[in-house]
Amino acid sequence: MLAVAHLLGLMMAFFGLLYLLPIAWSLAVRDGAVMDFVAAALINAFVGLAVAAATRRFRRELKPRDGFLLVTLSWVLMSASAAIPLMIALPDLSFTDAYFESMSGLTTTGSTVLNHLDGLPQSINLWRHILHWVGGIGIIVLVVAVLPLLGVGGMQLYKAETPGPVKDEKLTPRITETAKALWFTYLALTLIGIIGLRIAGMSWFDAICHGFSAIALGGFSTHDVSVGYFDSAAIEFVLIVIMVVAALNFSRHFLAFRSLSFKPYRSDSEGKAVLIVLAGSVFLVSTLLWVDGTYPSEMDGFRHSVFNVVSIATTTGFVTEDYEKWPAFLPVWLLFLSCITCSTGSTGGGIKMFRTLLLVRQARRELKLLVHPNAMIPIRIGGQAIPDRVAYSVLAFIFLYFGTSLVLTFALLATGLDLVSALSAAVGSMNNLGPGLGAVGPSTNFSSLTDAQTWICTIAMLIGRLEIFSVLVLFTAHFWRK
Repeated sequence: MLAVAHLLGLMMAFFGLLYLLPIAWSLAVRDGAVMDFVAAALINAFVGLAVAAATRRFRRELKPRDGFLLVTLSWVLMSASAAIPLMIALPDLSFTDAYFESMSGLTTTGSTVLNHLDGLPQSINLWRHILHWVGGIGIIVLVVAVLPLLGVGGMQLYKAETPGPVKDEKLTPRITETAKALWFTYLALTLIGIIGLRIAGMSWFDAICHGFSAIALGGFSTHDVSVGYFDSAAIEFVLIVIMVVAALNFSRHFLAFRSLSFKPYRSDSEGKAVLIVLAGSVFLVSTLLWVDGTYPSEMDGFRHSVFNVVSIATTTGFVTEDYEKWPAFLPVWLLFLSCITCSTGSTGGGIKMFRTLLLVRQARRELKLLVHPNAMIPIRIGGQAIPDRVAYSVLAFIFLYFGTSLVLTFALLATGLDLVSALSAAVGSMNNLGPGLGAVGPSTNFSSLTDAQTWICTIAMLIGRLEIFSVLVLFTAHFWRK
């Protein structure tokens, strides 16, 4: 435990360097928030270095179980650290709401309790989006890449942090090189996205913020009405491209960059399934909007269906329309898409497409076994046989996913929230989606929730971002046995 505390102290000190970005921006635009970030940076650095110094003699190589503890505690503590400048700059913001906002940023959920975003100091808005960007691939992977302090525990941390059920694939021989490769790819795609948004018509500030949000599949915006503020088909198109790219496996992007070839994508059956689901859903939604006569022209309906389907399905959470006013089937369908669409190894949330494909093939195998009970029928995805261990892990994950979602929904119902709002808030937070339905729908935010409801959603975001196992294992007796 003390060895983990030592690394947490180092991480907090390292995390404090991020404050240099909003400090520099605040100085450049003179928005009056520079001292808020300076104070936060000093607090963060002092606490982090003090903890690291006090526990230095307990430093040792990490054990596998330490990885899960460090990952979970790092997200909890970094969220608390990230909330400090929000509370200083916005004195009316409670710790509960500030912590929710920072956790929403780091987990790339994109839910917000802040109103009048257009009037916030630019550096505060930038800070919110920096949290998205850092949380996109994960604080732990960043630390593994930049601070090779974790010894043999690096792989345990990488496995605990990386989304998805298949975590043993290394792009390079060393875990630090793998982390660096992923972050290089992430940075390159971020810069391409920012430049694309600037060319499409955004200001540099909006382009940077929305580029950070889109590549992380977050959802924070600099405007209360999200991307609908711009009312620009060009901007929406660029964001769609970024969101689709970010919803695919970043390992594939790295391999494609390295080989200068599209071959890694052609062999990605999970990515193909993601694109098929998105295309089919766009066709379904736009057709139903046309039949319902929701929009005066077919092109308007198609434009809004493409953007909002891609945004919600990829768990980004940008909106251009209040899709809750669409035919009742569609908002629920979008919420369902957020559960299954993103690829393993992407920055998105939810169950992930790999698990969805595996469950479909498992069901198909069981049907075949009813007819041929003695047959040997392996589960194959992308031409590769999936070990039974992975299949069992996926089944356990699905059970815990739905079980946790139900517990969180009942907890929100117990606080007095209505059923639609409670269910969509729980599922949306677990999927790191952002907007739900009802009281937390696309035309509003989470500011109407009570403190108890806000904390429940905060816990849901953490559990969903770390894919359930990494958090729940800490509450088992055998984890703490020596």
